Parts: sequence; structure tokens; C-alpha cells
Amino acid sequence: MAGMTPNTPAATPPATWADFHTAEPAFAAVVEKRFRLYRHQVLATLRRDGSPRVTGLEADFRFGEMLLGMMPHSRKALDLFRDPRFAIQANPGPDADMADGDVRVAGRAIEVTDPALLARFIAEATPPEPFHLFRVDITEVVHTGMDGEELVVRSWHPGRGLRTVRRGNEGPVERG
Repeated sequence: MAGMTPNTPAATPPATWADFHTAEPAFAAVVEKRFRLYRHQVLATLRRDGSPRVTGLEADFRFGEMLLGMMPHSRKALDLFRDPRFAIQANPGPDADMADGDVRVAGRAIEVTDPALLARFIAEATPPEPFHLFRVDITEVVHTGMDGEELVVRSWHPGRGLRTVRRGNEGPVERG
């Protein structure tokens, strides 16, 4: 209709890992701990035709950043060069217990090209070379776990902050 504006908020720019850690240090610590439980995580990227590609990956937390390293010219790297949007899920583990919950991060992967940062990463992480390194700009962080009989979903978005939704037999209850 003429004169009507959509009822959608303006896009909030992504946040760095350091921004997230500063805004919600306890939540960031839970997320990092969950990712560190296992070496390999699950990365989703977008293929040229827009369909999803899921692959294994190691996530690294250094220098106040969440970093994603990968082999040169790998399909996932080529996907990220073409379209930087991604989601990464912490490895769910060897069984159905998932006592530490489920953790996911979504955002944009930005190639690290700064020679000093790359040299520092090589010195500390000793990755197989050559490699591509991306830093994460966050659009969403989600932790899903159980509290007794309730499913608890905590999510953080830049500009919105941390939200908690508890789902039990009586439906969802959002707590800010």
C-alpha cells in the first residue's frame, strides 16, 4: 500500500567475537567451552546455487576472535569467498546425552589478510601450510540445553542482546 513502510527493524551490523565476549562474558565462556570439548565442528556454507554445504572444520579462539582455518581452495573456502554467510555447530559428541547442550554460531566469515596477524597465528597454532584463515563476524549465537524437564534456548544477537526462552509442557516463556 502506498505510504506504508515495512514493519522490519533496520539490519544490525554483525559483531566481532570480542564484542560478544564484552557484552555477555559468561555466555561467551559457555559457548567457547562447548566448542573446545571436541576438535572438529560442523560448518554450513552456501554453494554457488544457494544450496547448503555441510563440512567438518576446526574452530579456534585466539586474539579475541573466533577463527576458522581451512585448506587453500577447499570447497568451503571457495564458498566463503563467494558468499561469506555461514553457520557453525559445535560437535554434538559421541552420544545422545549432550549434557553441555547444543551451540551454534552464525554470521559472516572475513578473510584474515593482515601479515602480522597471520604470522602470530602461525607461531601460536602451527597450522599446516598453506591455509586460509577467516575471522567470524557474528549475527547470532545460540545455546540450547535442558533444565530439568524444560528446554532452554539462549540466543544473542548484536543490537538485541541475550534472550532466554524456556519451553516446557505449557509452551514457550520468553525471559529477557
